[in-house]
Amino acid sequence: MLGRLGATLLRRRRAVLLVAVVLALAGAGTGGGLFDRLKGGGFDDPGAESTLAAEALAERFGRDDLNLVLLVHAERGVDDPAAAEAGAALGRRLAAEDGVTEVLSYWEAGNAPNLRSEDGRAALVLAAIEGDETEAGERLAELEPTYEGEVADGALDIEFGGSAVINQELSELSERDAVRGEMLAFPLLLLVLVAVFGSLLAAALPLVVGLVTILLTLGLLWVLAGVTDLSVLAVNVVTVLGLGLAVDYSLLMVNRYREELAHGREPAEAIRLMMLSAGRTVIFSAVTVAVTLASLAWFPALALRSMAYAGIAVSLLAAAVTLTVLPVLLAVLGRRANAGRMLRNRANTPVEHGFWHRLASVVMRRAVPVATLGTLLLLVLGAPFLNIRLGSADERALPESSAGRQVAEELRANFDAGESDAVSVVLPALPPDGNGDQLDAYAAALSALNDVARVDAPTGSFAGGALVAPPGPAHEGLVAADGGGTALTVVPEPVGNRALEDLVDATRAVDAPGETLVGGRVAVAVDSNASIMDRLPVAGLTLLAAMVVLLFLLTGSVLLPFVAMLLSALGLTAAFGVLVWGFQDGHLSGLLGFTVTGEVVSTVPVLLFACAFGLGMDYQVFLLSRIREEYEASGDPASAVAVGLERVGRIVTAAAVALSVVFLAFLISEITFVQALGVGLPLAVLVDATLIRGALLPAAMKLGGRALWWSPAPLRRVHDRFGLRESAAPEPTGGPAEQLPGDPVRSAP
Repeated sequence: MLGRLGATLLRRRRAVLLVAVVLALAGAGTGGGLFDRLKGGGFDDPGAESTLAAEALAERFGRDDLNLVLLVHAERGVDDPAAAEAGAALGRRLAAEDGVTEVLSYWEAGNAPNLRSEDGRAALVLAAIEGDETEAGERLAELEPTYEGEVADGALDIEFGGSAVINQELSELSERDAVRGEMLAFPLLLLVLVAVFGSLLAAALPLVVGLVTILLTLGLLWVLAGVTDLSVLAVNVVTVLGLGLAVDYSLLMVNRYREELAHGREPAEAIRLMMLSAGRTVIFSAVTVAVTLASLAWFPALALRSMAYAGIAVSLLAAAVTLTVLPVLLAVLGRRANAGRMLRNRANTPVEHGFWHRLASVVMRRAVPVATLGTLLLLVLGAPFLNIRLGSADERALPESSAGRQVAEELRANFDAGESDAVSVVLPALPPDGNGDQLDAYAAALSALNDVARVDAPTGSFAGGALVAPPGPAHEGLVAADGGGTALTVVPEPVGNRALEDLVDATRAVDAPGETLVGGRVAVAVDSNASIMDRLPVAGLTLLAAMVVLLFLLTGSVLLPFVAMLLSALGLTAAFGVLVWGFQDGHLSGLLGFTVTGEVVSTVPVLLFACAFGLGMDYQVFLLSRIREEYEASGDPASAVAVGLERVGRIVTAAAVALSVVFLAFLISEITFVQALGVGLPLAVLVDATLIRGALLPAAMKLGGRALWWSPAPLRRVHDRFGLRESAAPEPTGGPAEQLPGDPVRSAP
């Protein structure tokens, strides 16, 4: 089939290029409006208790999370008559805005001391902007120019903060990072590819394939965003993986094309053989990467599911573009694909003299010590991961110049208030009438918990286990509109994220007089982390089963799939160890300039595993398919490993270096958890392409010998019928190969 596809592409090369250009331009056109269709955030679990609590508060109580903080400064003090008058007017004005459902102002709440700074020069106005994170961000963008800065003839100076501002800044920085990353990655990649190919024209081919892949995927996401919700973070996956996989696949294909040219074949025949051999590997590799990233769809968070959709789309489109556009470009260039050579072409170097062949031979002669030392080294590097502490992203993930971070830091330093971090407790089936004693006892028990400043209930405020204030403005809205339910607000002391998460767990552990739903910003983070841990086993088992089937179809062995996956997982240990050592423990903070929180954002290890494991299996496919081809030709497992590694090892390493350049673009980000991916992904890819491929895989295959290629007779028949092989065996193409530009003139047969 691939041979016939190659012949068809050669005959209709102009039409193929025209279609590719039209589709790429269409993708560019729709991609320009893609961000308008994407959702911000998306790390919460839509089925979690905290989500249900938020829905109940909004629908039955008319209350939303206080996601907007106005930090109001008054030079003469917030109790100065002019400042007080302006502050009260500010609260009333904000409460009248469309989309603002709740306002709690220092001046309208009886000059509550917890809403005033210790020096008396600043006060808070808290508000709830309704809608999801995207809708809140859009409304925020409309409100900010009107309120921020000096108001009331300079009597007040207002800064915007709160979770709505932090989420908006994360989305904006993610969008900006995607653009900056592309601008940095493309020229660096070109330099790497010129060094790899020694040819300027050949080096440009992967970049063309990558650009077309990215534009097509952005267009597809634009369509998909019209029928389902997608997170803005999906664009980062498209940019990085689209470019990286296009480079991987193009390197493999162009290398095989040049290899066939070096064997004396004409360009048209070289393209046909390239399609039959490397083309099949590209298809299989794309399916492998797509299946790996599809495992993210098991997680309920929109951000992770969106990355699954984007990963599936970009991996399959990268293969499709590589198998259509690249052969046509090679056909147009013919032998000129080698023009402008700057480095020596190694295609004619005898196999046994190659670096990777010699390395594999040395490793296989010392398989036991190499396997032992290599495994111990990776386990030692990964040891810090045993002490990982998962957490959620907060304002400290943003740069110090961030407005949301500056406001949050001032709240922690100068205010004795935790309203924006309050824990909401909903008792949906317990009306306050006739249950006052039970509610008071429950509120008193909650107020006695560690790190609780007070608890607001319909009957008043509680602190330290006792009633301390009668009902007032702050207690309005704690009874359901239909009178059939009650809500309480647990206001914490100004403490860190870890203590707040402990408070959520402690709140849920207190005996309640009925069913409860515990929510709030911190509860959302706790539930999101829990949902990731709960879904990990099913995601892992599904991925394991899929990889076993796919690798069996590639190798025909029942043992090699497990060896390949074990080695790929082992290659991740160093990256996970550095993740904890560098970011959780802070040893890389001086170099990268981030704030140490003592935690790792829970989504980072999941994304790191999915992307790095998928790319590791990508390289496994490249290598195992070539080793399988050599093994079928020679029947000697040791020789097959050495020759296969020599044929593909240089390309795998080059692909890893090129892909690492793309990932390193993450380091220009000002978001800490994005920087973590910028360190972890290149390290995982480079370890996999060097130590795993160059040492541990040859050692493992030497130790396993022919036994690694064993499978029972029934499975051998299955593989004979459905298995995939990289083979350049002749295939009918419907006629002689077409003459290409640069070919010598040939007479008709």
